[in-house]
Amino acid sequence: MTEQPWIIVGYVPVLPFIKEFAPGSVIVIEEPDVVRNRDIKSALQDAEMLRELIEWEYQLQAAADEFYNTYPDLNPALVAPMVEYATPFAARLAERYGLAGASAGAAQVMRDKSLLRRVTRAAGIGNPASREVKSVDEVREFVDVYPGSIVLKPANRQASVGTKVLHSLEHLDEAWQECISQDEGVMVPERERELRMLVEQFVHGDEYSVELLVREGEVLFSNVTGKLLYPGPRPIELGHTVPAAGISDELSALLVQLTGQVLQAVDFSSGMVHCEWIVSEGRPFLVECAGRFPGDGIPMLIEEAYRIDLAKEFYTVMRGGRPEPLPQRAARGAAVRFLAAAPGEVVSVDGVEEARTRPGVLSLSLHLEPGDTVRELLSSWDRVGSVMTTGADSTEAMANAEAVLGAIRIETADLRCN
Repeated sequence: MTEQPWIIVGYVPVLPFIKEFAPGSVIVIEEPDVVRNRDIKSALQDAEMLRELIEWEYQLQAAADEFYNTYPDLNPALVAPMVEYATPFAARLAERYGLAGASAGAAQVMRDKSLLRRVTRAAGIGNPASREVKSVDEVREFVDVYPGSIVLKPANRQASVGTKVLHSLEHLDEAWQECISQDEGVMVPERERELRMLVEQFVHGDEYSVELLVREGEVLFSNVTGKLLYPGPRPIELGHTVPAAGISDELSALLVQLTGQVLQAVDFSSGMVHCEWIVSEGRPFLVECAGRFPGDGIPMLIEEAYRIDLAKEFYTVMRGGRPEPLPQRAARGAAVRFLAAAPGEVVSVDGVEEARTRPGVLSLSLHLEPGDTVRELLSSWDRVGSVMTTGADSTEAMANAEAVLGAIRIETADLRCN
């Protein structure tokens, strides 16, 4: 057991397999409801890295200060968030222990899409028109001022939960009810959580994300990821390319520069950043920015494309160290593509083993069996599987991913017909 523990806030299934974690080195903090409903105690039972699992309602106000005063002598080497909802707690706890982190102020702004719009707009960064709303009448008032397509979205949720694009107000009442009726299941605490809704101008364009590793405001590593979305009104990621396929060097540099300006605007200090953009007619508009590792397997794609150990470099920064200089350009391409299946009961799944043998496959995740239910695609949690691939460049990597998906056949039956 190491003398100085590493505090990780928020459970993700890969935790026991992160090679940077020494035996007995990690304290995992998770919400009690989530621990119970996801059976995290069993999942971590044989994890060599685990020093202790502490159940704590970390998403409540002042939770980090309460934790610090409960464990003042813990003397951790670092504090790092693993999930979106953990970022404010982790940043504040790092401050209390005198460790590297985002800064509590930055984490609070970045966790709240409404606050982030206000702060970055004041700093001159391009944002779509946006307003907090409490009713469909207020949505209609917004459209009177900003006519055209709109986006309804929560200011304080994750994974595209409660987000929908509307190109007319014909079904606004139904859409509003859909967006405010959210279910993140076992991923969140059972207690009631405040919901604040936004209405925004819809911006049509190519979508990207920027990943930065930052140490005391200095950018040590940057990458621009290309994003594809499922067709339809829900802006849910269908796939990613690393680095972004088909992007010019000029646009890539601009997106990195603008992300740096976002971090200056919120006064972000140290950590990993995942910042999303839409580029419309050459002009970037900020979507949102998170002070954490990206999801959707993007870290694995970055490590494959750039030939780096991103997690190792991140934990070096969070311990107050400085990594060796990191590559500025990718050595090859990598991609992830998420599977699609019609909602209903799974009748058959074929071609998976053959698909695993296709060129460039890094991983293939599909956990569907006959009798399982495929839910309607309302958020990222509803996706049924993914494939990660590599190639000489990002275009080839995505082509390899598409070929893998083409070999998999998922048949479902409409449950309404039963």
